[in-house]
Amino acid sequence: MIDLDEVRRLPVPAKPVRPRATALGAVVAAVVLAVHVIAWNTTEMSFGALAEGWGGIVDFLADAIPPDLSWDVLEPSLNGALVTLWIGLLGTTLSVPFSLLLALLAARGTAPSAGVYQAARSLLSFLRAVPDVVFALIFVTAVGLGPFPGVLALLLHNVGVMGKLWAEALEDADPGPVQALRSAGAGRIQVAAHALLPTVTPQMTGLLLYRLDVNVRSSLVLGLVGAGGIGFLINQSIKLFQFDEMLTHILVVLVLIVAVDRLSALVRLRLA
Repeated sequence: MIDLDEVRRLPVPAKPVRPRATALGAVVAAVVLAVHVIAWNTTEMSFGALAEGWGGIVDFLADAIPPDLSWDVLEPSLNGALVTLWIGLLGTTLSVPFSLLLALLAARGTAPSAGVYQAARSLLSFLRAVPDVVFALIFVTAVGLGPFPGVLALLLHNVGVMGKLWAEALEDADPGPVQALRSAGAGRIQVAAHALLPTVTPQMTGLLLYRLDVNVRSSLVLGLVGAGGIGFLINQSIKLFQFDEMLTHILVVLVLIVAVDRLSALVRLRLA
């Protein structure tokens, strides 16, 4: 009889190493290393330069700490934070109908034709590829300084991002309800309205809330290029070397971001 305990104690033979796989792994590792060396040299990375500049960092922190919490600074900072919040909110909500339309045209199950599908995908890729800061610079040139160009910039960029995310959510939806309606003779619009959208609405809402969080952060950066909000105040403080006021604005931004993040997380948890 075969002793099973003895069989278990036998050494397991090692898997043979394939020379071709080993060589391929070595080539990939060498290419990755070479790319990082090129990137390091091109970006002029130097920890020595960072160590030599510690004196400037200390001077900067000495000028910024403590922050100026006087009401003359805090009041415009709070108002600017509200403007930043409104920019992010409008840039998100106003993009919803356009994002939904393009998502339906860019999803395989709801696109009326292959040509429309490719056109919608290309448009979403373009809107997503152009940074919101570039859109903001264009609209600042067109309509002037202020929050309005920031809203327009976020709207266009968010359409590209949300349209793609929602199109993928539609394509990944449960096919059961869709097939049932199609077998009953329902058209594309009926399938989308009664099968696809009800199925993916919680997921789409969660993605929208996530984008709201991201857009509030982005609206801060847009303020640095003249699109209003607290980012504009931070830029002014830096240019005037008023680093204590800059730190006050940054602290207000921190409170705003944490509040929006917690609110979004709470709503997403409720939806889940």
